[in-house]
Amino acid sequence: MRNKFLGTGEPGYHPLRKVAVVLAGLRYAALHDFSVLYKVVLSVLVLGLALWLRAWVDAAVILLATGVVLAAELFNTAIEALCDFVETRHNDRIGIIKDVAAAATGVAILAWAIVLVVELMELWPRLAALRAG
Repeated sequence: MRNKFLGTGEPGYHPLRKVAVVLAGLRYAALHDFSVLYKVVLSVLVLGLALWLRAWVDAAVILLATGVVLAAELFNTAIEALCDFVETRHNDRIGIIKDVAAAATGVAILAWAIVLVVELMELWPRLAALRAG
């Protein structure tokens, strides 16, 4: 694909190719980074429960929180990989950059975990009522 900012690459815009690149990146991250995989699995389980109970707003909140935490994890992974590519030896500045990226991810993980716990606490009584009666 053509990079419109750098003026490099092949000309033409292909939306399906972009979707394929997104899915390939997410697949790679899920298969090679456990922190991405477990967040996807937990989110899909809670999202599935919300959709099954027809809690549409809850499902939207879970989807939004999951999107934010996955984006943070992917940015963190990309930043760490880029830092390791640029500087293979120990460098205190690179360490600070990695720490800041990890902190941003940590904030997103905390928000995601709070959303999942709150949503589970809200959905659990509805599930119990459905099973009881």
